[in-house]
Amino acid sequence: MTDKAGGQLPPDEALDEAVLGYQAPGQKTLQELQELDTDNESLSKYKQTLLGPLLPAKDPSLPNVQVMRLTLMSQQAPGPITMDLSGDLTVLKDHVFVLKEGVDYRVKITFKVNNEIVCGLKCLHHTYRKGLRVDKAVHMVGSYGPSFQEYEFLTPVEEVPRGVLARGAYVVSSCFTDDDRTAHLSWEWGLCICKDWQG
Repeated sequence: MTDKAGGQLPPDEALDEAVLGYQAPGQKTLQELQELDTDNESLSKYKQTLLGPLLPAKDPSLPNVQVMRLTLMSQQAPGPITMDLSGDLTVLKDHVFVLKEGVDYRVKITFKVNNEIVCGLKCLHHTYRKGLRVDKAVHMVGSYGPSFQEYEFLTPVEEVPRGVLARGAYVVSSCFTDDDRTAHLSWEWGLCICKDWQG
């Protein structure tokens, strides 16, 4: 994986879920898209609806995609379990998030797009136990344009495994990437499945 600044995913992590032979379309800037087909009124209205109002100016100091936080949500939990992804990511590996076995949960990903449209965002989670990968989840997030507002993506409901064999400590390696295979954010975090929320 790569650091917070972004980079390319290793082939074995990125390509095992990719569709063979798929080529991402060429990247166009927002300005290029706005200038296309200006004489077509219906297409101009569609682009305005799709892209929304343009941001006044790009800020090159900001990354194009900022993943702000990831939240594990369960109606059976005492409250949402949130990890801040805007600061020092190394602390997340030592902080263990506890999930009660057998409960239903969803993952909410909160992120911002700052300068250009980003296509085919996805979130990958590789779960390891004692050094062996035991699970892989890929959530297709979608394509988004720049906005002052944060975007939120909610995964489908999943169930935490239950039973003696499922209980214990896990390490999750997560990555937020796109069609161009740019890793916008990569991080590791600790997870523990327990009999109860207190661990």
